[in-house]
Amino acid sequence: MRIAFMGTPEFSVDILQALYDAGHDIAAAYCQPPSRSGRGKKERPSPVQKHAEDLNIPVFTPQSLKSAEEQQKFKNLDLDLAIVVAYGLILPKEILDAPKYGCLNIHASLLPRWRGAAPIHRAIMAGDKVTGVNIMVMETGLDTGPVLLERRINILPTDTTGILHDKLKSLGAEAILPAIEGYVSGALIPVHQDDKGISYAHKIDKQEARIDWQRPAEELRNHIHGLSPFPGAYGMAGDERIKILQAEVTEGTGPAGQLIKAPMIIACGDGKALRILKAQRAGKGPMEADDLLRGLPLPPGTIFS
Repeated sequence: MRIAFMGTPEFSVDILQALYDAGHDIAAAYCQPPSRSGRGKKERPSPVQKHAEDLNIPVFTPQSLKSAEEQQKFKNLDLDLAIVVAYGLILPKEILDAPKYGCLNIHASLLPRWRGAAPIHRAIMAGDKVTGVNIMVMETGLDTGPVLLERRINILPTDTTGILHDKLKSLGAEAILPAIEGYVSGALIPVHQDDKGISYAHKIDKQEARIDWQRPAEELRNHIHGLSPFPGAYGMAGDERIKILQAEVTEGTGPAGQLIKAPMIIACGDGKALRILKAQRAGKGPMEADDLLRGLPLPPGTIFS
């Protein structure tokens, strides 16, 4: 198959590699333009751009695909198929219709649950027990296309967004090859999404990161894990801002937000508590709770707000 790959972040890299290893003719990789960061605001190419260049795949980084010029350039690739994985640009109908078999999208949730930008974060934050990847035939709507193939995975109490991201990335790489083969051969028939159970995984707002210790312990664990490692849920111990990156529900009662037991067990609003396993001070790297407390003594009775 002659394919264009359209993706930007680390989540997409394994899927690009799977297509390459399978011997598909990858005519081009489309990515978001390089970002500028660090000293001197140097351009930093995306993970997909760097990987595609290492594989000697031509890379295009348009700001938009709305212009007739960009659409003609895409059509001139004479594609069988486009594979889209967290690309970050809206694909106009002219782009969707250009490849012989259209465009397939790998989405990191079980559709129609969690359409949109942040499905991994939102699934954990909502306390979902199961998630997965869906491979759909793309339409002009946001994640509305019929589903071609689904792979499911349990969400464990220990899963953070970072951990689940890596699991789903591997699941997507395993699923894409049978999805292409089944789609092109007609062995897999796309199934329209249910009109019920639609949720939108809105982009994470940093204002969501402040921990409300009045909430039940399990909800707070899910909130913390859903925002870990980025942007990181946080509490204030006096003037010290501490990101909480990993926690587990445990027994313990006290005023909500109070550190009730060493090394770092904090009371929640439902008569239970959270044992903090991993945390991060401002300007420091992530560390185990014991290590954090060696540099920042927080005695029982400390109030987190």
